[in-house]
Parts: sequence; C-alpha cells; structure tokens
Amino acid sequence: MLNDQRRNEVNELCRSLIRQPSYSGQEGDVARVLGSFMRTRGYDEVTVDRYGSIVGCIRGKRPGPVVLMDGHIDTVPVPDPTAWTHDPFGGELADGRIHGRGASDMKGAVAAMACAAANLAQDTDRNFAGTLCVAGVVHEECFEGIAAREISANFRPDVVIIGEASELNLKIGQRGRAEIVLETFGVPAHSANPDKGVNAVHLMRALLAETESITAPEHPVLGKGVAVLTDIISTPYPGASVVPSHCRATYDRRLLTGEKPDAVLAPYRDAVRRLEASVPSFKGRAEYARGAESCHTGATIEGERFFPGWLFDESEDFVQRALAALRGAGLAPAISHYSFCTNGSHYAGEAGIRTLGFGPSREDLAHTIDEYIEESQLHAATAGYAAICNALLEG
Repeated sequence: MLNDQRRNEVNELCRSLIRQPSYSGQEGDVARVLGSFMRTRGYDEVTVDRYGSIVGCIRGKRPGPVVLMDGHIDTVPVPDPTAWTHDPFGGELADGRIHGRGASDMKGAVAAMACAAANLAQDTDRNFAGTLCVAGVVHEECFEGIAAREISANFRPDVVIIGEASELNLKIGQRGRAEIVLETFGVPAHSANPDKGVNAVHLMRALLAETESITAPEHPVLGKGVAVLTDIISTPYPGASVVPSHCRATYDRRLLTGEKPDAVLAPYRDAVRRLEASVPSFKGRAEYARGAESCHTGATIEGERFFPGWLFDESEDFVQRALAALRGAGLAPAISHYSFCTNGSHYAGEAGIRTLGFGPSREDLAHTIDEYIEESQLHAATAGYAAICNALLEG
C-alpha cells in the first residue's frame, strides 16, 4: 500500500489538522496548515474562497476532466474536554489510533486526500489527463452543500469524491434532509385571565395533529423519507404568568431522490390552510428553516435548510472504474449509500455532478467523545484515493 515515509506523512498531517481547533466558522488555522502542506508538496494552485474553504489543484500534462476530492475541515464542538480519555486537540497516536476531535469526521480523510493527490502527481510525473483538486470545506456541519456551491462554481468538477467515513466502502448515494419549521401565532395575556388571549401552544397542538398524518415517500434503495419532530419552543420562554403568543416546532425530514422543495413543503402548508379555514383564532405558517453564520474570512454564509438526496446506478462507468481501482489497490469495497447527509447534496443533488463517497473510519465515531481514526484505515484510504483518481484521470 504505502511505504513508511508516506504512512508517517499522512499520520503527521492528520495529527497537525486535529491540533487546530476548527469549529464551524473558526477553520482558519486548519486551512493554513493544509495550505502549507499543499504548497510544500508542489500543488500548482492553492486558493481560499470568500467563505474560507481551501482548494489545492494539481494539473496533469494532458487535458481532461476535473476530479475534486471534498472533505470538510470544520468540526462539532467539544462541550467537556475532561470527559475525554485523550486530549481532544492533542492528535495523540496510541495503540494504532489517532485520537481527537475531527479524526474521523473528517480530518483523517482530508489528510489522506491531500497526501494521495501529491503522491499520485509524484508517482506519475503528472502524466495524467485532467486536473486533480482537493477541497477543505468550511461550515459543512451547519450547511451540507452550501459552501460547496462556491467550490463547484469556481472549479467546475466533472467528478467529485466525498471523503465522509465509509469504512473504505464505495457510496453511490444518500438521503438528503430538510428542516421544516411550523409556527403558530397567538395573542398574549396574563395567565390569570387566559380567555383574554389566544394560546399559541394550543394552536401548535392542533397543527401537529394535522401534520402527524402526513406520510413521506419511500425509495427501494434509500428507504423511507421520514419526518421526525425534533423541537418545540414557545415565546416568551420561560413563560411565567403569560399566555404564549408564539410557538415554533421543527421537523427533520429525510429527503429521497427527485423531491423538490415546493412539493415537500406543500402538505404542511395545506395543514395550515385547513386550520385557518376551520378555526377562527388560528394563525400559522410553514417554511423551511434558514441559517446564517459568520465565516473565518469575515463573510456570512447563509441558506435555506433543504439539502437534496442523490443516487447513481452502480453500473455507471465512473462507479465501476472506481470500484476496479480500489480492488486493484488491494481493497474489498462494498457498494452502498450513506445514511446521513453530506456535501454531495450540492454536487450530485443540486448540480447533477457525478459523485462518489469513499472514506476511512466508521460513521458512528463522528461527534463522539474519544473520537479516533485507525491508522490502518487512514493508510488504506490514502492509497484508495490515489487509485480512484488515477483511474478517473486516465486518457
């Protein structure tokens, strides 16, 4: 697979990335470490876009497709470092594992991608057709695919490899997700005289009763497009001695291929309209959640929380080429799909770009206390990325 020098290199890059805390919006330090590595290893171009994502590119000697490897460099927070056995930002190597926040989700994969691209360029003397890019993407934990829009607009990839954890299996799709926000609007009053007001929580109870009967579609591969009620909050909160004037509830809706924003939202809006027609005091609204966050560059990233699902047929040529390449590198991947949402929501779901998933480690290690990545997975992924890219850039 890899020689000792290359194993040590990817280990050290992974550890260096982990040592830079990079919560969403605070990825500047890890982007600088990654950029320094790319420049040292001879990438032709290293750029940082307005949101703060970093992309390094290596050009082959002949014209051909653009292959982009995508890995996010933001992580979820560490609420209590004392709960960890190893320093969450220490990047400690022990017992064949590299420990720390982001090791599996997904600084290990980013390190493997960056090393794999450099290794391939060195081993082939850049005698391949096309351009190979590695993206360290910001704000994925908040907005799956929003920052990726900027990257695809700037680099126009023909094929994307998502590096989210797959245990070295090949992923050809995922369910998407949407956050549907229901709101009800009442009239405030002192709780000693509730008849003087309209209780927004009571209105929400009625609206939830209407929406709980909504059924989501099913897909033979991706499964059910489930909708889960994840939160309810009233205003004011806490509501001492006051009839609440506003209530907000959120559904997490898992999306299947081909589902469009208007069609997914329509039954929730219909429920609001039915209640407004039948209950004189009812006022409500159904919309998608929107978010806005600050970037480490000072820019603001924002968007509607609707991230499409996607799926490719395993018989497609680019899938089979990747599969054969991984087998040729000594791996034994199965073909399946991600159970969670990724930046593929933009590349494949919105832009229709051919997209694969392949990454080291287990998805159930993401966001956990004592997160780690196994060295063996990291090294195999480094070899696997180079093999896939070599197959896709032949010509």
